[in-house]
Amino acid sequence: MLIGVPKEIYPGEARVALIPSGIQTLLDAGFEVVVQEGAGDAAHFADDEYRNCGASIAPTAESLYEQADIILKVRQPLDSEVPMLKENSTLICMLDAWFNLPLVKQLAARNVRSFALEFIPRTTRAQSMDVLSSMGAISGYRSVLTGAMALPQYFPMLMTAAGTIHPARVFIIGAGVAGLMAISTARRLGAVVEAYDTRAEVREQVESLGAKFVEFDLPQEEGGATGGYATEKSEEFYRKQREQMTTKISQADLVITTAAIPGKASPRLITKDMLHYMKKGSVIVDLAAERGGNVEGTVSGEKVYLDGVTIIGYTDHPGRVPVHASQLLTKNISTFLLNMAADGQLNVNMEDDIVAATLVTENGEIKHEGLKAQIGE
Repeated sequence: MLIGVPKEIYPGEARVALIPSGIQTLLDAGFEVVVQEGAGDAAHFADDEYRNCGASIAPTAESLYEQADIILKVRQPLDSEVPMLKENSTLICMLDAWFNLPLVKQLAARNVRSFALEFIPRTTRAQSMDVLSSMGAISGYRSVLTGAMALPQYFPMLMTAAGTIHPARVFIIGAGVAGLMAISTARRLGAVVEAYDTRAEVREQVESLGAKFVEFDLPQEEGGATGGYATEKSEEFYRKQREQMTTKISQADLVITTAAIPGKASPRLITKDMLHYMKKGSVIVDLAAERGGNVEGTVSGEKVYLDGVTIIGYTDHPGRVPVHASQLLTKNISTFLLNMAADGQLNVNMEDDIVAATLVTENGEIKHEGLKAQIGE
């Protein structure tokens, strides 16, 4: 079977689904690989590197899609790409399926077998395929660097002839993969770091990285997690949480929010009223901006100033580190594909929990039960 890697055309996307060094593994498994001309340019991988590693180069997207049996992408296909997908072909990408239901219907109508990488379960066996963890770690790292560059002060403590500079205070909301990476990065830069999460079980991880774990007086029964993610809470829970969180954010120079709930809009954790209590010149980096943001006033993809606070809602943090982001994605996607491969062919085994969790469309039907319920089928 022929694997195709198109050039990403999603606005601002610099990553590529397969880097040259990952091609040999697929060739050894019996596949052939074709890459669209310029697919790796934004991630600094030249066409000649792909050729030298055994891939052929397709001059256009149309010529790639018409011959590829399996399409590997980073982002979901846009409307202009869907008609190019070959009938009975297989699409593997971050489909963002919960928020792209019309696309899911189109893929089923075109008889495309599609897999949503964001649905990979957070299990030990699936760790090497977990794109959300790989990209979340990059987002956590970049969020601190972005916040530090926007902050009008030093991060570390400095003792100089002109006086002592006190370290920046960083408050991180959410101690998942992104939050933990943000903690370690902020600590390396010399900040005093505090972190909060509704899941009390992450306290040990937070403290092992040198941060203080913050606890609020909230109903314990409202906490918990599903599949490694925080679950949605009641509005009363969020109200009480905001009341107690105001004190913490008023002391912080940089706040990083990471709270996301699969298939839902981002929970609103910081309101405009709370911003009034923050220091003038302080910064918030909202990593949940793509789904409405954890902060009232966040603008997806932009930096805004509100009541003396800089709010950064960039949604392309991994794309700002395209070399390593593409390297990690190559490992994630290739491992996922090879889990279903045998002698250069696909073997879609629904007894495999990873396959069953990620299959979205096949044989003209929507297979994912959650999406079927959402659509009403």
